Amino acid sequence: MASPYRAIFAARGSGWFSAAGLLGRLPMSMTSVGIVAMVSQLTGRYALAGALSATVGLATALFSPQISRLVDRHGQRRVLPPAMLVAVASVTGLVLCARTGAPEWSLFLFAVTCGCTPSVGSMVRSRWVALYRDRRKLLQSAFAFEAVLDECCFVIGPILAIGLSTAWFPEAGPLLAGSCLLAGVLWLTAQHGTEPVPAPRGPHTGGSALRTPGLQVLVGVFVFTGAIFGSIDVVTIAFAEERGRQGAASLLLAGYALGSALAGVGFGLIRFTSPAAPRWLWGIWAMAVSLLPLQLVESLPALAGTLFLAGFTIAPTMVTTMVLVEQLVPAEALTEGMTWTGTGITVGMALGSSTAGWAVDTFGADRAYAVPLTAGALATAVAFLGYRRLRPGSTGGTVIHERTTGDEPTSVA
Repeated sequence: MASPYRAIFAARGSGWFSAAGLLGRLPMSMTSVGIVAMVSQLTGRYALAGALSATVGLATALFSPQISRLVDRHGQRRVLPPAMLVAVASVTGLVLCARTGAPEWSLFLFAVTCGCTPSVGSMVRSRWVALYRDRRKLLQSAFAFEAVLDECCFVIGPILAIGLSTAWFPEAGPLLAGSCLLAGVLWLTAQHGTEPVPAPRGPHTGGSALRTPGLQVLVGVFVFTGAIFGSIDVVTIAFAEERGRQGAASLLLAGYALGSALAGVGFGLIRFTSPAAPRWLWGIWAMAVSLLPLQLVESLPALAGTLFLAGFTIAPTMVTTMVLVEQLVPAEALTEGMTWTGTGITVGMALGSSTAGWAVDTFGADRAYAVPLTAGALATAVAFLGYRRLRPGSTGGTVIHERTTGDEPTSVA
């Protein structure tokens, strides 16, 4: 392991809470796809399966920031276990209703309460911030490492969920997702030594972190970024199916995630001395530009190479986003602020996947890659329009003065 990554795990307990976080956030890539696999096999109704999956995603986008807000005020060990138990009980209820042929309304009821799943990735990142708030290089490396783990989740999770549901029994995918959430949250909250201390009540505590203007820009951009991800998933599956190789879609999308993971590893090794906001703006622009070659691909090998290269723009942009959130959002709302970016992606994925499905049916998979390109262009436009709001100190949050001498920046309240 390269020295920056070795350095971040020098802190006592850091390896354990990161491992617990990896287990606890596997469900983010397993639950929805596991529900689709289960319901489609049990009922043969893909429309119902897709509607339930979308309901889970939108409910998570609604509830998860509120759970994180409670965590900021009361701490992880007091808030996460109850929220996790509601989510696990809901997954179990959904499985039982699907198995017994219960009325559809009961399926949607449990799908909504599945949205109480906490943002485990945000909980882990807030622990890294508590350790390295004043050591900027190590904090970026920690964020890069977590971005790599996110991509690993999106490579491994769907394979586990779909593979077990098809090879073992239909309910295996959702049940495994619930089990990972249960074990991961209990393991994480048992580690009291690295849990961030709840911030004292301040002027911001009475409202949502989303009131921070800079965060509004990041979330707005990430809605369109999520639309890129959601539409690429749908169009790539359709592209492979049109060429009689539907099974290749999982490998194509895994290559997309692999490119991001490799870029994340390399990005964490770089020592930056410039402000984060310009890097973030360039990252959004690069993500949009990387989608241009998709408009020209005609074969699966060409698509595989194009997606792999496009993936290199993702993790660095995500890492820089977390750095900006930590700089812009007041300390007493940090976990909530990090969760809102994920919420933007979740909403965007729902919009992107539905728009891409319409485009595939209307124009065919080849031309439907215009959907992620359009989403990338809109993300870039919002980023440029809102760029001035990303200056630390303009939002009432933590002010970060970054020295250009090669030393680590100093945090000044």
